[in-house]
Amino acid sequence: MQSHRIAFVIFEGFQSLDLVGPHEVFQQAGGYDCTIVAPAAGGVRAESGLPLHASNGVAGLPPSGFDTVVVVGGMGVYSARRDPRLTAWVTAAARTTRRVASVCSGAFLLAETGLLNGRRVTTHWARAGRLAREYPAVTVDPDPIFIRDGRIWSSAGVTAGMDLALALVEEDQGQQVALEVARQLVLFLRRPGNQSQFGVGLWSMQPTTDPVRDAVAAIHADPGARHDIADLAAHAGLSPRHLQRRFAAELGVPPGAYVERVRVEAAQRALENTGDPVDVIARRYGFGTAETLRRSFHRRLGVAPSDYRDRFRSTTGEHR
Repeated sequence: MQSHRIAFVIFEGFQSLDLVGPHEVFQQAGGYDCTIVAPAAGGVRAESGLPLHASNGVAGLPPSGFDTVVVVGGMGVYSARRDPRLTAWVTAAARTTRRVASVCSGAFLLAETGLLNGRRVTTHWARAGRLAREYPAVTVDPDPIFIRDGRIWSSAGVTAGMDLALALVEEDQGQQVALEVARQLVLFLRRPGNQSQFGVGLWSMQPTTDPVRDAVAAIHADPGARHDIADLAAHAGLSPRHLQRRFAAELGVPPGAYVERVRVEAAQRALENTGDPVDVIARRYGFGTAETLRRSFHRRLGVAPSDYRDRFRSTTGEHR
């Protein structure tokens, strides 16, 4: 088996899971030679206080000969990106490597080198606004869990780095190996990159008044029920126009968009945990037809329902 050399770039104050998660994916897959490089060899402390020994410093490690460079994130990245030794090493390594990746706020260090100029990238949703402001030449999309733009890969925070690593394994060794690694590491899913970082409760604000809470509770209690604005207004005890305004103000999304996202997530769970046909799931959760469900899945997740379900099947074809 061909060995792929991977350099993990860390620094004082790195996020330990940004390193350990992807590292474990590569080690489980086999065929990877992982090297950890820091600004200087020796002890490096994660932002959580976890100590780690870096065998290599940038001064003593030639930047050539790597297949992939992965820059991890962490609060220390804001200082690390100002270290000319570190940015010079990453820039030099990027000239010869096949691909370059960032996990979470590691995108800030890559952006500092100019490697992300003109690229579409993602990062942790809480850091996306700052990345876009400080590096206007970079197109920042805060929604996907990871993005590939040419040979540049980027991911959202912490556990999304494992999804990114699985995608790299899939590119190198095929889907079967990636799925086996996911099963061995008990990962919930080998998620497609376009899947949103946000689940219900993260992608919207929380309601602040009882009428809007009542409307939201009705949606979650039965996603497949009729939830047009008149029905929701009846649950809230408000006029449709008043609810429309209050709903958007309190949750940050209009009622129709909220209903669709809740229905999509209900359909996701059904696809994950049952063998019910797609058209049955579509009717159960208020989409009416399989085609309407398919359009909603493509809009929200970037995949078809059947492809989404396939990613939950074990290698024996059984549903998890």
